[in-house]
Amino acid sequence: MLNRKIFRQLEQWLASGSKKAAFLDGARQVGKTTSVREFARRHFKYFVEVNFIKNPVARQAFDGNLDTRTIVRNLSVMGFGPFVQGSTLVFFDEIQECPNARTAIKFLVEDAEYSFIESGSLLGINYKGDEEEKGVVSSYPVGFETRMNVYPLDFEEFLWACGIGQDIIDVLRDSYRKQVPVPQFIHDRIMGYFRQYLIVGGMPEAVQTFVTEEDFRKVEAVHKDIVASYRDDIAKYAGKDKVLAKRVFDAIPSQLAKQDKRFVLAELEKGASRRKYEDPTQWLIDAGDAYYSFNTTNLELPFSLYENRKLYKLYMVDTGLVSHMMLGSMQFSVLNGDLSVNGGALTENYVATELAGKGIGLHYYDRKSKQELDFIFEEDGLITVLEVKLGTSYRKHSSLNAAIRDNPDRIGRAIVLGSNNVETSDSVLYLPLYMTMFL
Repeated sequence: MLNRKIFRQLEQWLASGSKKAAFLDGARQVGKTTSVREFARRHFKYFVEVNFIKNPVARQAFDGNLDTRTIVRNLSVMGFGPFVQGSTLVFFDEIQECPNARTAIKFLVEDAEYSFIESGSLLGINYKGDEEEKGVVSSYPVGFETRMNVYPLDFEEFLWACGIGQDIIDVLRDSYRKQVPVPQFIHDRIMGYFRQYLIVGGMPEAVQTFVTEEDFRKVEAVHKDIVASYRDDIAKYAGKDKVLAKRVFDAIPSQLAKQDKRFVLAELEKGASRRKYEDPTQWLIDAGDAYYSFNTTNLELPFSLYENRKLYKLYMVDTGLVSHMMLGSMQFSVLNGDLSVNGGALTENYVATELAGKGIGLHYYDRKSKQELDFIFEEDGLITVLEVKLGTSYRKHSSLNAAIRDNPDRIGRAIVLGSNNVETSDSVLYLPLYMTMFL
């Protein structure tokens, strides 16, 4: 069983004695259901799982009155249970398929007879199929849910899965905090795992397959199935936007392979416009399949005031999926140390997913195509700049130097991420890419 950080959030929720339901949101196949099952096994005597896709008849339990007694009676008749007050965790999975269940949460948690966790995918999307619009939540249970976002395994979780002990991770964290080099043999070992992570990614099934089978071909088969399922979701749920949304989804890896990595609609079709593709792209963002990184034209806070939303990059929710869609036989080169394959698309996507998983909004800085900074974000009222530099020339960064020179009072930290060990020079901190997990 993979150790996930979401367990800590769920345990804090349980320990707090909160009368709210825990609500797990996230893209498809990031491990929400498995995590809840394991959490229930650890902390509850009884566990009732209601999956509204696998058991569509369960939706009928919420067609009448939404009080606890009626709902529990209806579910019991359908074979769900046992319901033992004070000892049962009730899990509503794929709750987006039963809007009335989402509405009922308010009344269920007010009665406080059982503990509740909800989970869903593609939430916040306007569900329109080819034939009909699906149900809409009539009344959201505002104030009755504790929301938690679930992502693919980050690199630290991947290290746990690979058997790397906390003592080693503490050594890495201590080097990060003190800004001193990691012992070289540890650095080399962790970089090896990092290269594997770029190929495997953090989808739980892919990671579990890798650690048990140690066969990249089987990992690739998992990736193939996940990508196919994401495309199926687009076809099923994106309605009138499905053709364009799929076109955008399929183009993300190749667009990241470019030198500037900016997503250019004209490369999808002649005469493509932002207006035409805005809704299909937003569908992918709302589904959790991708992340926007918007251009900002000034190194000033807040970035939202200076966004140029016509210029953006798109990153995928999981770097392993990018690897699958992009590299093929070139994965061997990455495993053997060539991280610059296809313009460093994997490494930059990795940084994007690590930041997004920490709730950090993604922006990049580009000034008339003469100065570009890969990632910028606010930290303690100042701007932190991240540049991804691969190879031996990582100390050459003219755009970063210019930004530091021109904005000495606005930039708090200037960080270059690469294959190198920890070092400092002037006002720049050089970190190995894997230390993005500590930012």
